[in-house]
Amino acid sequence: MNKTYVPKGQVERDWVLVDAEGQNLGRLASKIAQLLLGKNRPDYTPGVVMGANVVVINAEKVDVYPTRLDSKMYYRHSGYPGGIKEISLRHQLEKFPERVIEKAVWGMIPKNKLGRRIYKNLHVYAGAEHPHQAQQPELVE
Repeated sequence: MNKTYVPKGQVERDWVLVDAEGQNLGRLASKIAQLLLGKNRPDYTPGVVMGANVVVINAEKVDVYPTRLDSKMYYRHSGYPGGIKEISLRHQLEKFPERVIEKAVWGMIPKNKLGRRIYKNLHVYAGAEHPHQAQQPELVE
């Protein structure tokens, strides 16, 4: 019988920089989700926050199929009858490009307390500038 591996003490997490310019939205989101969950590490443990802190830049330059820009809709509801709102991917990229990547990554991580804790390690910025220079994030291709 194999024993379950549980890391002892504080887990050291890296800071990773991902450039979204010209990358496909879904493939980029799955790569970010793997980094957040820590599945790229040899000592991965499912019940522990092992992933890296991920900084995503150039969210406004993410690549999406042209037909998908108008067909994909984002929905939210106010809680009142008739309170559903929708916005297309094209308008979401124009107004809040960070939310497009955040929503795609959120769909790829677990929906529980651990998933919410992991999601806090994601930092998305529309442009090339970010306030995490002091952490010296390592660029990932």
